[in-house]
Amino acid sequence: MTKQGAEALRRELEYLKGEKRRRIIAAIEEARAHGDLSENAEYHAAKEEQSLNEGRIKELEDKLARAHIIDPATIDVDRVVFGATVTLIDLDSGTEVRYQIVGVDEADIDAGKVSITSPIARALIGKEEGDVAVVQAPNGEREYEIQSIEYI
Repeated sequence: MTKQGAEALRRELEYLKGEKRRRIIAAIEEARAHGDLSENAEYHAAKEEQSLNEGRIKELEDKLARAHIIDPATIDVDRVVFGATVTLIDLDSGTEVRYQIVGVDEADIDAGKVSITSPIARALIGKEEGDVAVVQAPNGEREYEIQSIEYI
């Protein structure tokens, strides 16, 4: 994963272990104060939320422990590899698009971040500026010409 992606996961982990955990504990305590726990929907909902939160904490801790973190700014190659920010021209429509190739957990198409496992990333890996990448999209093949490759 990229350095920025790892930082985002660390921020989420900090939030889950701190503020969210405290909020859930307070909700459980408040629900307990209402008496009979066997029919207390608020208590059961808070305990379920606690379980989900603890599961997400374990998942994030595992991902961060096993992650190979790459800082794209330290990469110096002339072809597309993990971490590259690529500016493309769609040869069908003539429109320009820009994507950064990131890890699966970081992908956010609205932010211009595509997963390394996505069809477009797989088509771009190993290509150089000026090359045409053919992407197998759900609605058919799309061709993109690589305008620039940056590592920022």
